[in-house]
Amino acid sequence: MTQSRTAALFSSLSLRVLLALAAGLAAGAAAQTYGIPGGTGTIALVEGLGQLWLNALRMTIIPLVFALLVTGIASIADAAATGRLALRAVVVFALLLVGATVYGIVASQGLHALWPIDPEGARLLLAGAPGDEVVRENVGGGGGLAAFLTSLAPSNPIRAAADDAILGIVVFAIVFGFATTRLSARLRQPLTVFFEAVAETMIVIVHWVLRAAPIGVFALSLGVGLRAGLGAAGVLGHYIALVVLALVGLILLTYVVAVVFGRVSLGRFARAVAPAQVVAFSTQSSLACLPVMVERAIDRLGVSPATAGLVLPLAVAVFRITSTVANLAVCIYVAHLYGIALTPGVLFAGGVTALAISVGTVGLPGQVSFFASIAPIALVMGLPLEVLPLLLAVEVVPDIFRTIGNVTADLAAARIVEGRDATADPEAASGI
Repeated sequence: MTQSRTAALFSSLSLRVLLALAAGLAAGAAAQTYGIPGGTGTIALVEGLGQLWLNALRMTIIPLVFALLVTGIASIADAAATGRLALRAVVVFALLLVGATVYGIVASQGLHALWPIDPEGARLLLAGAPGDEVVRENVGGGGGLAAFLTSLAPSNPIRAAADDAILGIVVFAIVFGFATTRLSARLRQPLTVFFEAVAETMIVIVHWVLRAAPIGVFALSLGVGLRAGLGAAGVLGHYIALVVLALVGLILLTYVVAVVFGRVSLGRFARAVAPAQVVAFSTQSSLACLPVMVERAIDRLGVSPATAGLVLPLAVAVFRITSTVANLAVCIYVAHLYGIALTPGVLFAGGVTALAISVGTVGLPGQVSFFASIAPIALVMGLPLEVLPLLLAVEVVPDIFRTIGNVTADLAAARIVEGRDATADPEAASGI
């Protein structure tokens, strides 16, 4: 499937899922007022379908996260081994990702302090959300630092996977991935290909499950509408606003980083990235933006063809600066929604996991990677997953800003990597 067809498919899917959410809430509210044929039996059947769809998504989390981390680390190691330029790019990516993660935690917590969730709206939304069967303890909670350190190295990775002890699995996958880079090429290549095949297989399953997303989201939102009426809609709007505000802040901060560390004027950088941002807005795919990013980097940012040809494809593959910010914003919102305390240990564990997940997530529209990216972070932070499908239904708006932020950061990183060798602005030189 070509990139344009993939983007078109998931743009259509986003609309259908959003309509399913609205229809489910409306149908549930109507049933709350006028009743529903079959009574509780019908309600149980519909909610069972929603839970089945949710479980189908959950079953892909562990194998997909593990495989993506192993292949992502291998790709970074291979790139860094190809030369000094690639290594410099990886270092720039890493520094920007760490900075974005810290910003994401501070910004999301700050936004909730300034504009908290309406308690009544949260109560209504959670009253209709399916319950979480597992009661988890927050990371950094009971047991303190000693328990947290112990959780980083699972004595039995298989049992850790079964218990959703995702932090230990993430650490094990990272260690495993770096260990594969020390193998000879004869042994490393088939192992990497195997995990690439596992990741692609899981992605195919996710595609299949997401094709049924309108049905699953309708079933889950009908239960919410039945118990909460339309009162939950305001909370979903508040969620969109807070995630988008966090991403807009990151985009603005990226301009500052490009000006300070890329030694480029604000006007020049803004003019250079604008066309790529337009493509990002229309496709929600960083891959689809790659040709225009290369062209703008060379022609408008003074980046050499060699640097643009190496850094930008590598950035699209492994550098998604908005991933940590948006994913943490979602998880922090869920925590505030449920009234779960976020201790420094919880936030640190969530940030580390968000960093690791950002390396492996695929460069596809957000509906594909939303659950696989956010669920591991939520599990590490001790958060329920059951409200995530409702947030997935409105992901179409934040996903636009995710992609815009990614392409903006990609071009900023290319300029920073080029450094002093960047050419002058041709428009400024000509007096335009």
